[in-house]
Amino acid sequence: MTPISISRYLRNKKFITVLFAGAVLFAGAMLLLLSATMQQAKDKCPKDLDKSELTGEWGKIISNACGSTVKFHAWGGADNINDYIGWAGKQLKDRYNITVEHVKISNTANSVQLVLADKTAENHTKGAVDMIWINGENFRTMKNNQLLYGPFTDKLPHFKYVDVKGKPTTILDFTVPTDGYESPWGMAQLVFIYDSARTENLPNNMQDFLKIAKTHPGRLSYPAPPAFLGTTFLKQALVEFTDSENASKLTQAPGDDADKVTAKLWKYLDKLHPLLWQKGKNFPKDQPAQSQLMADGELYYSLSFNPNHASSAIIRGVLPKTVRTFVLKNGTIGNTHFLAIPYNSANNAGAMVLADFMLSPQAQSRKADTNIWGDPTVLDVASLPKADKEVFAKLPLGEATLTPEELGNVLPEPHPAWSDYLKAQWLERYGS
Repeated sequence: MTPISISRYLRNKKFITVLFAGAVLFAGAMLLLLSATMQQAKDKCPKDLDKSELTGEWGKIISNACGSTVKFHAWGGADNINDYIGWAGKQLKDRYNITVEHVKISNTANSVQLVLADKTAENHTKGAVDMIWINGENFRTMKNNQLLYGPFTDKLPHFKYVDVKGKPTTILDFTVPTDGYESPWGMAQLVFIYDSARTENLPNNMQDFLKIAKTHPGRLSYPAPPAFLGTTFLKQALVEFTDSENASKLTQAPGDDADKVTAKLWKYLDKLHPLLWQKGKNFPKDQPAQSQLMADGELYYSLSFNPNHASSAIIRGVLPKTVRTFVLKNGTIGNTHFLAIPYNSANNAGAMVLADFMLSPQAQSRKADTNIWGDPTVLDVASLPKADKEVFAKLPLGEATLTPEELGNVLPEPHPAWSDYLKAQWLERYGS
């Protein structure tokens, strides 16, 4: 080797040595930084937090969530529900130093549009929405447009208690598989409420409602679509008026023959509307508005998607003690409502901790209490630890609540696209 080659070799070797040493130092610095960041996250957790909760994958999620704020977009139209969400927020604040900001909304679709606007503007990491109370057509919209974070339910420790076999809609939202992108929060079934002080006439089907409307003109109504309960009233009638030959069409998006499938529904409403409250020229804007009309004595009947609604409303003084609940003879539509995390949530860790807490036996039993909310649980109570089973066993059955046997058949929801179709058609035909 020539003197020049030796010199170059030594210089190259020195350079490589320096480069290697720099890489080692950089890697060490990054490890220290990562360790410091993780420690800083843990420092934001309450000092009395059981350290066993901070181990494993779920522990890392909690560590990242501590000290954060979760922007929870949820319907804010009922005081008891708002109070419950407030209670849940206090629990997360005390346990994990997580702040739950309840963003009260009147229409879930507006929050979905916020996420869609973020995606259009390429805001993929700092979304304005961390969690949404959602189901049905809004979930389908988010799923089809890749607007959801997940799948994440397999990471939630309490998801193992969800009754996915006994309550299949906990993983099937309006015929659309959730695939782990939604966490079930509560069960729902359409029920009808009547004031026994004013009438004992209970219809067995939708045609009976027409007969009652003729007997008691102006005493019936339903919320105006696009309010979800008004749209559900339309779907309930559609299911009843659809013959067995066309029943399978309701499990798919409306096709070219949708007008034919819904013809009986519109003929029915044309006959019913002139007999309704204010002759069908105006409708209650939502369920609370209809309940108020019932409390004022203007309506004899009301609707709810919560089988415990009447009992809870009596306790809260919203409805008179004479109201009771009934369902139609062949069953009523039922589903599950969920919590979902947008794909660009700025705090998906905090959202997951909130979703998991909402599945805990403590949160689910409190929500099922008619003195608080009365929202039926998604859990398989039989699978719970003994102490939690006892809490559920002690929950009072409200005086206006039907037993599971009395609730009868739960009819599946049509495909979510039918909701969009029915709302658009209703507004075109009857909207003002």
